[in-house]
Amino acid sequence: MQAVLVLEDGSVFYGKAFGATGEQWGEVVFNTGMTGYQEVLTDPSYCGQIVVMTYPLIGNYGINKDDFEAKKSFVRGFVVKEECHRPSNWRVSNKIDEFLAREGVIGISGIDTRALTRRIRNHGTMRGIISSAATDIQTLIDKARSCPQITGQELVPTVATKEIYTVPGNGPRVVLMDFGAKANIVRCLNQRGCEVVVVPPTTTPEEIMTLGPQGVMLSNGPGDPTDVPYAIKTVSNLIGQLPIFGICLGHQIIGLAVGGKTYKLKFGHRGANHPVKDLATGRVFITSQNHGFAVDRQSLPPDVEVSHINLNDNTVEGLRHKSLPVFSVQYHPEAAPGPMDSEYLFDQFLANLS
Repeated sequence: MQAVLVLEDGSVFYGKAFGATGEQWGEVVFNTGMTGYQEVLTDPSYCGQIVVMTYPLIGNYGINKDDFEAKKSFVRGFVVKEECHRPSNWRVSNKIDEFLAREGVIGISGIDTRALTRRIRNHGTMRGIISSAATDIQTLIDKARSCPQITGQELVPTVATKEIYTVPGNGPRVVLMDFGAKANIVRCLNQRGCEVVVVPPTTTPEEIMTLGPQGVMLSNGPGDPTDVPYAIKTVSNLIGQLPIFGICLGHQIIGLAVGGKTYKLKFGHRGANHPVKDLATGRVFITSQNHGFAVDRQSLPPDVEVSHINLNDNTVEGLRHKSLPVFSVQYHPEAAPGPMDSEYLFDQFLANLS
């Protein structure tokens, strides 16, 4: 079955449909990871987006039951150069086509993902429509131009927990504010003995304090950080009361909570090979990233310093309060693009807990 992807600038890419059928819209972004497509498909931070994989062969090791970051997929569409029909892996339980069909995600293969990625890099992320049903291209382009921008959409409530739940542990109690948390964040805390209490993003400071935590973790999540003003207010009130560690969207929320500003990147950082420098030690880490917004360095108050920078474009990759146990990173220390070099940040957070 033929499928088509159109962008709001009028670009049209024809290919073959796989996974689910139908029509869907979203912000079209690209990911440069050579592996990890299952984690990408189940990362709640991709909610509202059509994901283009730059690596040419996707699905070669199939889908397995162990590598899910969430119980379901939140991506709007999936774009690949070539879909592998015969995966080979001792853990494989499903083909990628079967997984996408089950999750209702429309896939398209056989397109020039290199040309598509270059267009996004040159012109920035764009709204798009992926369809295996429509034949009128101009109608699809008009629809893409009328779709909502990523900013202003209430995406966090779509992916976050609605109820408080606890993952038992024998160590310190940590409250995890869930904005679309990846499963490995909970796993990394739990492996270090933490009792993790996961709470909805709308939880108030008073409700968090009644849980008796020794620290607060702020998770990743989708969309524009300014679209969760309630979370920014909560974190602002918690600063100075408890140690706080933020990842990705949580990092941006800390930046806003201390009085800084954020801005939208041209095409974002999405992949498993982004070099980040720790300014305190000079050490460079190869990191996994997935974000479209960044903290404005010039907007930060004097008592907050930049701790890490991205060596590709010098954007802010980490923050640290100069006198309080509050810090954050833009990248994903719980995601291993190879060695688990950045997991030391969880140990650093635990060292702050009393």
